Amino acid sequence: MSISKISLDDVDKKILNAIQIDFPIVNKPFEELGKTLGLKEDDLIRRIQRLQKEGAVRRIGPIISTKKTGGMGTLVAMKIPPDRVDEVAGIINEYEEVSHNYLRPANFNVWFTVSANSEERLTEILEELKKKTGCELRNLPTKRLFKIGVKFNIK
Repeated sequence: MSISKISLDDVDKKILNAIQIDFPIVNKPFEELGKTLGLKEDDLIRRIQRLQKEGAVRRIGPIISTKKTGGMGTLVAMKIPPDRVDEVAGIINEYEEVSHNYLRPANFNVWFTVSANSEERLTEILEELKKKTGCELRNLPTKRLFKIGVKFNIK
């Protein structure tokens, strides 16, 4: 979770804005999206791969309701010494059950979500993270769900 600035040209910005909400669900989604953006499929794929490598895009995929599929998720806050943020974020990111994490200017400074197929697996992940990092964490399970769509307007 290294904090570095990523250089984006106007085409990169158009791509980032387009892939956030209405990603085409067709046999060749990058070809379809390329047509919309005025790019060839190969060029679009190359740009997205670069954006992933640089950290502007972590993953492209569906958001599936863990609860509706029998699993469970939670929000987690960790208290990480500033000089260990990158190291610990790397450990957190090793878990495919973690969708994203972010740095906050607070005592508990790294927050992330975990979605697991069972309560047992969720508990196992949190215990492993405590053991591997030695950092304090708070499990903040959902009490009442307010689902809002988030779209970042990249300018």
